[in-house]
Amino acid sequence: MNLEKALVWFRRDLRDHDHAALYAALNQAPAVYCAFVFDSEILAALPSPDDRRVHFIHESLKELDAALAKRGGGLIVRHGNPLEVIPRLARELDVSAVFANRDYEPYAKTRDSIVSAHLGNYGIGFHLYKDQVIFAGDEVLTQAGKPFSVFTPYKNAWLKRLSATDCAPYASASRELGETALAGVPTLPEIGFAPTDLAALGIRPGMSGADRQWTDFRNNCIGRYGEQRDFPAIDGSSHLSVHLRFGTISIRQLVRAALVLEADVWLNELIWRDFYFMILDRFPHVATGAFKTEFSAIQWYDWPEGFAAWCAGQTGYPLVDAAMRQLKQRGWMHNRLRMLVASFLTKDLGINWRLGEKYFADQLIDFDLAANNGGWQWAASTGCDAQPYFRIFNPVTQSEKFDRDGKFIRQFVPELATVPNRHIHAPWRMSEQEQRGLGVIIGCDYPNPIVDHAQARVDTLARYTAIRKATSP
Repeated sequence: MNLEKALVWFRRDLRDHDHAALYAALNQAPAVYCAFVFDSEILAALPSPDDRRVHFIHESLKELDAALAKRGGGLIVRHGNPLEVIPRLARELDVSAVFANRDYEPYAKTRDSIVSAHLGNYGIGFHLYKDQVIFAGDEVLTQAGKPFSVFTPYKNAWLKRLSATDCAPYASASRELGETALAGVPTLPEIGFAPTDLAALGIRPGMSGADRQWTDFRNNCIGRYGEQRDFPAIDGSSHLSVHLRFGTISIRQLVRAALVLEADVWLNELIWRDFYFMILDRFPHVATGAFKTEFSAIQWYDWPEGFAAWCAGQTGYPLVDAAMRQLKQRGWMHNRLRMLVASFLTKDLGINWRLGEKYFADQLIDFDLAANNGGWQWAASTGCDAQPYFRIFNPVTQSEKFDRDGKFIRQFVPELATVPNRHIHAPWRMSEQEQRGLGVIIGCDYPNPIVDHAQARVDTLARYTAIRKATSP
């Protein structure tokens, strides 16, 4: 391919190094321009103008613009519908082709198909590259040539296929970028949004933030990740999910490091990420319904009050409530707790997993459709390789096991701060005298359990069993 000028369209890949599309463009065109579009369709659907994700993207774009400026160019940032913006910008810059990294979400695939057609009408090429995964959906298949639907055999095939080339970085080209007066990042108010509390939360956007977070995790936590990852009171998580989501760090860099450091448990989590991207890509119906379509017939409860109590962290189950309050306050939740609260919503409260999925999508700074959908369907037993329907997390025993001393509970449910360890996981079991002595009256200072777990388990088994009987041959 011999091009005169090219445009690189940044999306969820906000870095200027180890970047597949940028590498390809720089090696095929003497002049390369770079752009990002704040998609007005996506922004209009966000629940609030003080969205932490938009703030994270905005700060990351400013850093990316500065990095590109050092290479002779800059970042052109637009706000609008990319179906119109990208073809118009490509013509304005008189480029021969647009380069971008492939996105696997249904909306993005449709968007890219339309943009490609519009560009083609003007004789402009559109080239997509693999960048956000190690293996795309059609690269790791069963012996029958079909996509996997169970994680463990997928992981084994993934590891068997992996070579040094698959996670090698894309070299930084020395060629300078095309200079343009169009470059620049608008302010947040100019696109209808406002700054948030990212700094107060310790969230550092951009490539530099990703590098510092990765360095902290590598030096302090990765060696004990397998032992500490399930305990929310211990800061043993990588906190790199938001950086992977917006591409301020490369998945290839992290996989290489996991292999060198023999961090097998953490590598397993990175493979899960590829797995869920593969599922979304090859089975796009999961974005709107159950992977196992027979489970679409589950009878969910219409219980707005129960859903509201779950969202507010007022269910009467301390670890569930602490987790939901962590999500609301920080836009993040510990992975063990994501499983617990999802199980609680679907199998204790009997509420449709789609409502929980949507609530997480609105709240999580690291929201990623593939992982979020996969996790919710796993918990609800409607997805691929899902938790068996008869395995239902007990919120009390989970609390006793993973927050034994109640440290995490007391951090996010301060009204239980005086409750001793023996009662912190099930405070309703305290006598009235004990409650008065501690100044914590259950049903007043902290709610009674919204459901009885034992009875909810019986009801859930009956609902799922009915589906299995109805669909059995």
